[in-house]
Amino acid sequence: MPDLAWAVPLPVVLPLSAAGLALALWRHARAQNVISIVALSGVLGVAVALLFAVDEGPLVLDVGGWTAPVGIPLVADRLSALMLTVSSVVLLCVLVYSLSQGNQYGEDETPVAIFHPTYLVLAAGVNNAFLSGDLFNLYVGFEILLAASYVLITLGGTGERVRAGTIYVVVSLASSLVFLLAIGLVYAATGTVNLAQLAVRLPDVDPGVALALQLLLLLAFGIKAAVFPLSAWLPDSYPTAPAPVTAVFAGLLTKVGVYAIIRTQTLLFPEGRADTLLMWVALATMIIGILGAVAQNDIKRLLSFTLVSHIGYMVFGIALSTDDGLTGAVFYVAHHITVQTTLFLVVGLMERRGGSTSLDRLGGLAKLAPALAVMFFVPAMSLAGIPPLSGFLGKAGLLQAGVHAGTPLAWALVAGGVLTSLLTLYAVVKAWNKAFWQGAPADLPDTPLPKGMVGATAALVVAGLGITVVAGPLYGYTERAAETLRERGAYVATVLPEEGRGTGQSDDVTERENGDDAEAAEAAGEGAAP
Repeated sequence: MPDLAWAVPLPVVLPLSAAGLALALWRHARAQNVISIVALSGVLGVAVALLFAVDEGPLVLDVGGWTAPVGIPLVADRLSALMLTVSSVVLLCVLVYSLSQGNQYGEDETPVAIFHPTYLVLAAGVNNAFLSGDLFNLYVGFEILLAASYVLITLGGTGERVRAGTIYVVVSLASSLVFLLAIGLVYAATGTVNLAQLAVRLPDVDPGVALALQLLLLLAFGIKAAVFPLSAWLPDSYPTAPAPVTAVFAGLLTKVGVYAIIRTQTLLFPEGRADTLLMWVALATMIIGILGAVAQNDIKRLLSFTLVSHIGYMVFGIALSTDDGLTGAVFYVAHHITVQTTLFLVVGLMERRGGSTSLDRLGGLAKLAPALAVMFFVPAMSLAGIPPLSGFLGKAGLLQAGVHAGTPLAWALVAGGVLTSLLTLYAVVKAWNKAFWQGAPADLPDTPLPKGMVGATAALVVAGLGITVVAGPLYGYTERAAETLRERGAYVATVLPEEGRGTGQSDDVTERENGDDAEAAEAAGEGAAP
């Protein structure tokens, strides 16, 4: 396969360039539509190409030609390529959905001229975060997507959206300040923010200082990922936004936080000092999130709480610090991005057809819109973990990894995961029964559903089923991704030239890990000569 390192920055460059062009053509809505669709389709094509290319090894492009650690590297490995591919599918489908909704959100006061540039900037920020090989560039990626999200979450300018957007902005700024503080302290302790070089230097930092840095980064990413007890802002912020915005936020933005946790925990802090804390956080996130979902009678808030709850599964896999656990976590991230986005798009259709998101005011939609009932039922059952859907496969992998770990806390997480799955099933079945099965209210409006909105939602339903169909190869891919993440040597060797690793403090990561393996083998009686 040809070297595709030149293509690594395209997922960032294409949407940013298209955003500038769309802003220049703000008076031409049709031209903006074409530009946005072409740009995101191009990103999807590049992401798919990278997905196959990086299976042979990571690809790196040094921005401006400055070699790391002096320059800023953009790195595509199996994890980042998978995240790019799934997020590109979601971003493109949500864009088509929003364009078909009519005046973007069906509201005359919505400033549609800025929607396309803002949405494309959001896509660039997400992709930059996935590709960043530098801690500060990761911060830049977060800030790009957050700045765009501030605009999107308040589009329309209603009082309710502005209030919810204010909460979102304040919480996001707080997490960004914590992240920036962590970056400053990391640089003070190590003299670098390059992720590969940090993997080399952090083992020589005082253990107490390293633990403090790890906890600060986890705090910043935990807020962004909405893990308990840092998740209270999410159910109050997301439901008020327009349906496409809520869908892309729920599907992607929290997963960027999860991605950052995976990347930093495996590459920078492989010793697992915070694993016990993460296990407790995962358990609390699963249980408290799903209990909140069960108590809701508004379907948007119900899904927002299930979003929080299922972040706990991903943190569970990360906290196990095993290949099996990390494999399950990466697979579950890909599954959850697709399914959660689909459900919020379906809810947008339900609101348009039924005139409300309150389960008390909906009903009879299965008779009035049977296709809508199917489009909700399939991803809802996947979210609940009904076999043979992808949600079941991801949860089975995580629970099996917990059983293999065998510790009392791992067993508690297995029990918590099973309970969360059962309560998720109860919550989504209750929602489906009230919205689709019970009698329709007499005043239910007869509002047709635009074909583009239905088509985009159906495409994501098919994509979710596609994850189930290709679950075997995809799970194998996530296994290889997990092995690469935990081994670390290939990432460091690709990003950092040999002369850039010398710090006067540490040997190369690969040499260190090979030494550890040799010591372990000798202790087991396998490395000693007869």
